[in-house]
Parts: sequence; structure tokens; C-alpha cells
Amino acid sequence: MHRIIAALLAIVIPAAAPLHAQPTAGPAPAASAITDQSFAMPVAGSWSYGATSDGSAAIFFDRNSQPRLRLQCSRAIRRVTLSKPFNAASVPASGGLAVWTSTQSRSLGAGFDAATGRLNAPISNWDPLLDAIAYSRGRFAVAAGGQQPLVVPAWGDISRVIEDCRA
Repeated sequence: MHRIIAALLAIVIPAAAPLHAQPTAGPAPAASAITDQSFAMPVAGSWSYGATSDGSAAIFFDRNSQPRLRLQCSRAIRRVTLSKPFNAASVPASGGLAVWTSTQSRSLGAGFDAATGRLNAPISNWDPLLDAIAYSRGRFAVAAGGQQPLVVPAWGDISRVIEDCRA
């Protein structure tokens, strides 16, 4: 009897997906996918968390104290924005950011803000990608326009920003 049940379950329940992050199916903004970064060394630097006028932000600074990545919560609209500094002359034509985590990858639509010099990708506060970023195994990566991925450590500052937008 147990064998019959096990055989039926094997037919009904598909095999578990591998733990490797794969790009999600379906249409996505034109941003190149990032290959598996499981063994890539994160950029040396640190995250800094702080309050902003409408929420909070976590900024990753490299070892030269240059801001390389930003996650910002706008509480009024319940949105987290992922931002990467860019020189206006090198902004990718696709306008997208590709994100890799240890459990998922996705391309996000993004727009360049000339006033801040950043390529910004808005993410809904309950989007599972935010959890994937926060709980990625030691690192996650962001890239735009076919450039080399920026691999950064996944620290608790990221979770604080996400929780600020969910509270």
C-alpha cells in the first residue's frame, strides 16, 4: 500500500527544483541575466543603515568609501528602490538592473535619475525578491547593461530596510 501511495505522489508532485538560481520565466525588462555568483568574492566594503526623510536606506560603500549600491524604503508608497550609481554617459540603453541571489534571479525595470546619478529599480515591499536578497547565502549581485556584476555581501542592514517598508 505504501508503495502505491509513493508512486502516486511521485507522479502528482514534480521533483524539487535545484537550488541553483535560475532566471524567472516570462517577459522581463531588457537587462542581461547574471550567471551563478555562488563562489564569487564579494567586493570589500561595508553596509551602512540610516533613517531618511521618508523611511530608511542601506548603502554599500566599497573599501574606498565610494557608494556602490543602495536599498531605500519609501514608507509612504511602501516601495524599496534598488539603486546603482552610474555615469550618465554609460547608462545602459536597456534601462534595467539584473539581480542574482542564491535562490533566484530577475531582471528589473529601472530608470536613470540624472539628479542623483543613479539607476533606480523600484520593488514592491512584499516582493519575494527582497527576501531572496536579504537571505542570500553570503552574497548577492547586481548588474546593468551587460557590465560585470557587482557582488556584495548580504548583511542585516538590508533586512532592516525591508522590514521598515513592511511595518
